[in-house]
Amino acid sequence: MVKENSMVSPNTRIALFKGKKIRKTIYHNEWWFSVVDVVEALTDSVNANDYWYKMKIRVKDEEKIELSTICRQLKLIASDGKMRETDCANTEGVFRIIQSIPSPKAEPFKRWLAKVGYERVQEIEDPELATKRTRMLYKLKGYSEGWIEKRMRGIVIREELTDEWHHRGATAEKDYAILTAEISKAAFGVTPKQYKKMKGLQRENLRDHMDDLELIFTMLGERATTEIHRTENSQGVPKLKKDAKDGGDIAGTARKKLEKRLGRSVVSKNNFLKKAEDKKRLK
Repeated sequence: MVKENSMVSPNTRIALFKGKKIRKTIYHNEWWFSVVDVVEALTDSVNANDYWYKMKIRVKDEEKIELSTICRQLKLIASDGKMRETDCANTEGVFRIIQSIPSPKAEPFKRWLAKVGYERVQEIEDPELATKRTRMLYKLKGYSEGWIEKRMRGIVIREELTDEWHHRGATAEKDYAILTAEISKAAFGVTPKQYKKMKGLQRENLRDHMDDLELIFTMLGERATTEIHRTENSQGVPKLKKDAKDGGDIAGTARKKLEKRLGRSVVSKNNFLKKAEDKKRLK
């Protein structure tokens, strides 16, 4: 089984099949799916990991096939919120795996899988489709058009920054976490982990629960950091870390000036989940 030590992909997502979560990530321009999630969706097993383990042994004994050879270990978000290596298979591999799973859901799952794979092909040919789908998902969740516009712009700015980090010497997952924390501490006075705790979040994406001003200052800190990297041709994690603090300081200074004028803190405990609950109570 091949292990992948690449950085965490921003293209990691969760798809739904009949209410079951299927974690997936893009590797070499194609979707790779969590095998355990596929097993759970098709079998309703109380212990999908155990089912997958025994299934590999059974297929090896009966069909002389090593299912592990069609899998790769890629990092996906686990139930504890951390990125962990997980057995994954691409569309072709999943088709092979489900041949060995006796389930009435197999045929509907094949059609679902083919559709998901086709959508990825479309996105590669026309990247705007991925953006449109993301916008639509946020809209369906109840986010405003103005917020969606800022969030989408923030995604672009973030991707540009992580590209700079990758090309300038940040190659490990922990490097990205350290650099992101430096920007956040300087811009908001808290690390992303502390920020999520403040908002009462667990596995949710922090930025999906920021308001307009929080998103704007996040973008300012990350964009400033990107420009500093480029202007000074920064190389190596220590220099990138210093730049990240400097970029975050720029956003932090602007935030503090605004807070002084407004007489209130920009850093908020509010989150989208709470707002959605409040709206339901009012109905």
